[in-house]
Amino acid sequence: MRKLLVANRGEIAVRIMRAAREAGLTTVAVYSDCDRQARHVRMADEAWPLDGNRPADTYLRIDKLVAIARASRADAVHPGYGFLAENAAFASACHGAGLIFVGPTPDAIRLMGSKTAARQAAIAAGVSVVPGTDRPVPGDAPDTDVLRSADEIGYPVMLKAVAGGGGKGMRLVRDAASLAGALRAARSEAQSAFGSAEVYLERRLDAPRHIEIQLLGDRHGTVIPFVERECSVQRRHQKVVEESPSPAVSPELRRALASAAQRVAQSVGYTNAGTIEFLLDADGRFYFLEMNTRLQVEHPITEAVTGLDLVQWQFRIAAGDRVTIDPAFALTPRGHAIEARVYAEDPDEGFMPSPGRILHLRAPSGPGVRDDGGYDAFDEVPIFYDSLVSKLIAWGETRDAAIARLRRAIAEYEVGGIRTTLPFFRWLLAEPAFLEARVDTTFLDRALVARNGTPFAAATAESEDVAAIAAALHTLGSGRAAHPLTQASPSAWTRSARLGALR
Repeated sequence: MRKLLVANRGEIAVRIMRAAREAGLTTVAVYSDCDRQARHVRMADEAWPLDGNRPADTYLRIDKLVAIARASRADAVHPGYGFLAENAAFASACHGAGLIFVGPTPDAIRLMGSKTAARQAAIAAGVSVVPGTDRPVPGDAPDTDVLRSADEIGYPVMLKAVAGGGGKGMRLVRDAASLAGALRAARSEAQSAFGSAEVYLERRLDAPRHIEIQLLGDRHGTVIPFVERECSVQRRHQKVVEESPSPAVSPELRRALASAAQRVAQSVGYTNAGTIEFLLDADGRFYFLEMNTRLQVEHPITEAVTGLDLVQWQFRIAAGDRVTIDPAFALTPRGHAIEARVYAEDPDEGFMPSPGRILHLRAPSGPGVRDDGGYDAFDEVPIFYDSLVSKLIAWGETRDAAIARLRRAIAEYEVGGIRTTLPFFRWLLAEPAFLEARVDTTFLDRALVARNGTPFAAATAESEDVAAIAAALHTLGSGRAAHPLTQASPSAWTRSARLGALR
């Protein structure tokens, strides 16, 4: 592997390029029109246009990405997460073009990407699953058939998209009367997000925790599970804060979770990085939920408590190397790590997206602090994609120390020009239930309802003034009448001053 095309954007593209550079790989970026001068483009050795802005025209175009990989003479492709990361057709197209796909095999993606097929694989591996339907419910199945299945499972039930993820195509159904409307909404959202209206049903567990196990598997049959991640702090089924290790998991339970995850992965011949997700009930029983056949957003907290670089290991596995990590080492946390996802959203307006130009940005630093950001000052957060600005990770010797460090880092974080979720995190990190680790997957939604619209104090006049002054100074210093980035060519920002053009 010599030259890597990163088929993604934003902070994950930046993260992968950093690992690639350390591994001595040349990097190739791709960009939509609005990402022409984005941070990941400036970091890459080469950058090639995708022409357009909508995901369907750009980062989801398999033909364009494979053609750029060939034209740029890349020999490997990393999909990141989101977009085509869990698309078996993309992995197959890469293999068909003679490219190394830095991820699992197309067959593994196809099998575990189907939530119902993954449930069947877990059952075959002897792992408990949440009671539900083990076959997809077709998009045109009569409501009466779905109602019959729900009655058999017992209410409340969750409707979930078979090809889903990220909380999309998911609806909670508390009784038979609300099933038909929820089913129509889930199918419509699933069709729009994933191209399939198939759903399945699961019983809704009472206030479970969301626990996941990171895995690395090689082509030689080795699968190494890592110390668990706690992902229970969620808003509308979307993770907001993750930590490792989980305050609710004992060493004995950790070994049981790891063994179950390992069995599932080995049973399907899984390779590269992946994650098995579980639900943990109040009695300590756990149930297989799903498998993510890619690198997770929250992978940095596993890196923080192990000292390993998971992306570097992805490269090594893709090149055919064996995973030589000691299993006992992988399951032994060193300190505690917490990650906060900083979004361009306004928490005082129902977390509505807040796209726009960042006029001022100062990321925190210091001992035990890591900021995986995708933007710099004067970059534009576009309206077309996920609004994640950065992931802020804090490590400490204990959970209390990690929380204190994260609180300090968030207090230092300055972002002007757009609204972000930083004020929300200042509130969350002072909440007694969070501090005492009394959380489950319903905790955050309940806590937000209890606030009853109390403002998070998202911005102050002083912070707005800092942003305006910074913007003025930057414009004056550039010697341009217009904003400097509006006139710069991408080649001026690319590290090797080379910009590809696909013809």
